[in-house]
This record gives sequence, structure tokens and C-alpha cells, in this order.
Amino acid sequence: MELLPNKGKNLVIEIDGATFARYPVKTKLITPEDKDIAALVAEFAAPHVQPGDLLFISEKAVSVTQGRSYHINDITPSKMAVFLSRRVMKTPVGIGLGSPQTMQLAIEEVGLLRILVAAVIGGIGKIFGIKGLFYIIAGEGARSIDGAVPYAIPPYNQYVSKGPVNANQVAEKIAAKLSVKVAIVDANDLGVNILGASSGVDRKFVARAIKDNPLGQTDEQTPVGIIRALRE
Repeated sequence: MELLPNKGKNLVIEIDGATFARYPVKTKLITPEDKDIAALVAEFAAPHVQPGDLLFISEKAVSVTQGRSYHINDITPSKMAVFLSRRVMKTPVGIGLGSPQTMQLAIEEVGLLRILVAAVIGGIGKIFGIKGLFYIIAGEGARSIDGAVPYAIPPYNQYVSKGPVNANQVAEKIAAKLSVKVAIVDANDLGVNILGASSGVDRKFVARAIKDNPLGQTDEQTPVGIIRALRE
């Protein structure tokens, strides 16, 4: 099966004079029943990977297999979560911690004190025109939480996810199974965070290579991608 770019995404990107293809790999709908993410990724990616490739995987897919994705009706936000969520800067894509449910997960993940400190510093930063301080202080655990958005593939348009745990170890396990380098990524149309990687991965390169989020942001069902150097 030929791997084609997702709608509106370019297949090829140039970095420092070299060209690379980013192939999205379609999978089945991943559910909490898929306990072995390495086996699942291998099932769909193995027919396509070549020596020298770098595999990147959506952090949400890993989180789902770890049981860290929750239906919004199963989350009971505290009064503080409701209060703080109303003060989070909204973005054009996703909702970040701008919903009571995502804020509640952030409080559970990193602690209320850290969230409060991040909120205070973030508020001061806004006064001086400095954006993003909240997420810098709140940290990766808060930043990697995904909210329920209507354009996500069902049923995950009704689910909120925490970031994966042991992301480096997960990447190493998949790398060993497929004999390629692996990165676990949190990517959207605003930016990229590398949450985990197998040994030898250049995280800055991966972030640059997928800066336009070639896996897509809606119902593509391509949580896995392949970065491949193209030879002229």
C-alpha cells in the first residue's frame, strides 16, 4: 500500500539543504484494549519502514493504550479547576487547559500548587506581553494534556487524555522491535514537543521535521509517521 500525505499536508520538507519525506501510516482505531503499543505499531508500520528511517508516534495513541484517556463525563472538575480553566488563554487549535476537565487532569498530574504558581506567573507575564509562561511553569505533564475537540475521530471527540508515562521506555521498546529510531511526539498545528525518544534520536531535528504536524489534527487515523531522508 502506497503511503500518501494527509489532506493539506506536504509529503516532503527541506531541512538545512536536505530533503525528507514524512509518510503518515494509517492504523486501526486504537483503544484501551490495545495494551501492547509496540506490537500495534509494528503491525501497521513494519511493512513500510526501511533502514535509516525514524518513526514518530502520537503521544495520544500511547496514552490511550496506557489507560490515560478518559470520557469527559467520567471527570468531575473541582471548583478550582473550573475557576482556573476560565482564565487560560484559548488557542485556534485545541483547548489546552481551557476546559474544566483538562484543568482537572492537570491538577491531578502536576499538583494544585504548581498550577496556581503557573497561573500567577502566567498572569504577570500577560501584563508585560509575555505569552506561554503558564505552560512553561506548569510543565510537560500539564502541557501534554489533550482536550475533547469536535473534530477528533469518534469516540475521542468526547475524551480527554493525559500525556503518556515512561515515554522514553516506550520509544526504546518500539525501536527494538522495528530496528529504527523512534520518537513519541505531542504535535499540533501550533507546535511540537518530543515527550520520549529512543537512543540516538535528535529531538530538535524531529521537531523541525514535523513542525507542520503531518499526522493531521482531525480524523485522519494516522497516529504513526515515518521520516525518511530522500536521496537526490
